[in-house]
Amino acid sequence: MSKLNAYIDGVGVLGPGLADWAQTVEVLTGRTSRENVRTVLPAPSSLPAAERRRTGPVVRAALAAAHEAVASSGKDAATLASVFAASGGDGANFHAICETLASDDPQISPTRFHNSVHNAPAGYWSIATRAMAASNVLCAYDGSFAAGLLESLAQVGVDGVPTLLVAYDTDYPEPLRQVRPIDDSFGVGLVLVPEASERTLARIDAHLTDQPADTFDDAALEALRLSNPAARALPLLRALALEQKGTVVLDYLDGTQLAVTLA
Repeated sequence: MSKLNAYIDGVGVLGPGLADWAQTVEVLTGRTSRENVRTVLPAPSSLPAAERRRTGPVVRAALAAAHEAVASSGKDAATLASVFAASGGDGANFHAICETLASDDPQISPTRFHNSVHNAPAGYWSIATRAMAASNVLCAYDGSFAAGLLESLAQVGVDGVPTLLVAYDTDYPEPLRQVRPIDDSFGVGLVLVPEASERTLARIDAHLTDQPADTFDDAALEALRLSNPAARALPLLRALALEQKGTVVLDYLDGTQLAVTLA
């Protein structure tokens, strides 16, 4: 596969003990330790009140990361192409639907149903920002962040347009958690552009590799990396936080990883 490249102009992060990108930088550079607290999911104030009340954790995680990334990039959210990547959807909503279907009154509410579809966060994003540009939604199990990054880089390279990547997953309640043990929410947003600007953090090139994915020596950070598919982005975020040049390898598919070189 030929190398794909773009420039990163904005980052957004939300996860356990990580309220935003600024706090994530402090943690990943070792300047502060990460508190062992659950992710705080803010209500998406960009949505009208009626839609805001209908949102679940997965929408709130995705929109929080997306808004922070776009704000730091200085771009107009309405003009950005977007890629939304997640290994699943709203686990709590799935659980509630399954309970209803197993009950004596198996009638699903319209709100439950429309929040169960995989492209719900992308739909809410378009409502919140009035974005009309192309939007893709994909999943690749634990390699969803890498798959989303590849798709975003392809859009930047082929179409020459700034693109927002949002990767996110939220926790599953029992008994679903037994087969999909995601314990908390994590979201990451990147604004990728074809040309460097005064806001550019790094240029990235990506290609497939058979090298193993990068890990953390810190046990807590490594546990966080493995705890959520979106958190597989952490080695790349660490390199950005440290302003490091070089290559990081991210989890993608069985036997195939994604090498990302930063300059």
